Amino acid sequence: MPQMTAINITAFGDPSVLQAVQMPIPTIEAGEVLIKTHAAGVNRPDLLQRKGLYPPPKGASEILGLEVAGEIIETKSPDFQIGDRVCALLSGGGYAEYAAAPAGQCLIVPDGVSMQQACALPETVFTVWNNLFMRGNLQKGESVLIHGGASGIGTTAIQMARQWGCKIYVTAGTDEKCQACLDLGADVAINYKTHTFVDEIADNSINVVLDMVGGDYVPQNLTLLKTDGRHISIAFLRGTDTTINLKTIMHKRILMTGSTLRPRSLTEKTALRDGILETVWPWVKSGTLKPLIFKSFPLVQASAAHEALEKGDHIGKIVLSVL
Repeated sequence: MPQMTAINITAFGDPSVLQAVQMPIPTIEAGEVLIKTHAAGVNRPDLLQRKGLYPPPKGASEILGLEVAGEIIETKSPDFQIGDRVCALLSGGGYAEYAAAPAGQCLIVPDGVSMQQACALPETVFTVWNNLFMRGNLQKGESVLIHGGASGIGTTAIQMARQWGCKIYVTAGTDEKCQACLDLGADVAINYKTHTFVDEIADNSINVVLDMVGGDYVPQNLTLLKTDGRHISIAFLRGTDTTINLKTIMHKRILMTGSTLRPRSLTEKTALRDGILETVWPWVKSGTLKPLIFKSFPLVQASAAHEALEKGDHIGKIVLSVL
């Protein structure tokens, strides 16, 4: 059976448990494509899976990696041809020389977009489109608060909200990160280590909050939301538990929601892909939406890539170079 290099979790733990091994090249089923991977994105859910805290969905690859870019070398879908340059959202399997992907989760890489840039798009674009635009119903010209503005999600959300003509507030952990957010199009960037964000933003001034912090940030976010505001949770770096005042939610008619992407059905992900193709992908093609790549590591140095992500001083995405 043909083999490939892939990254294996030898035991749950710190980044040192990631080891390059030989594994069989995936076989594909109807409606799937086989991608020769050129680059793969590194995301925080990968860190959780490495620690044993985020197991892959039933039937998904045990190999880490939720997004890749590369060339199709085999297809069982009429939508793609051998030789197509694509990026793909995966439920697993990205940290490898070859990856199987549902055709409904693939996007053609536009001319002028590198494979390293392309591999950094699926997880962030699907997440932001689903949460900020679909679930959060962000409207043109509204105000939005994006926590973690310098992260892969944050830098993508800034650029997408900018295309909507929104007033964009962000938080980030250093002055350098704040400046990077401003350079991307944010209107206000707050260093949360030196300033309290609720003191820097007027109460009742935000339409939508995209929150990846959780914990004690949630009640603070609610004070900033306007009537009929929307609060979207996508992560919980400060914990899953929070205390909120139901009167605030009732009086302001606030909608609170959140989601995870990985367990969603192929039908749901394909619908998201189709919306992205219609609305977001023209921005990628024109260069008005461009992922920020902080650093690229060779595939066999996946442990170093995890260390860099955990260190937290990155602006944009960390990726793995496979070719």
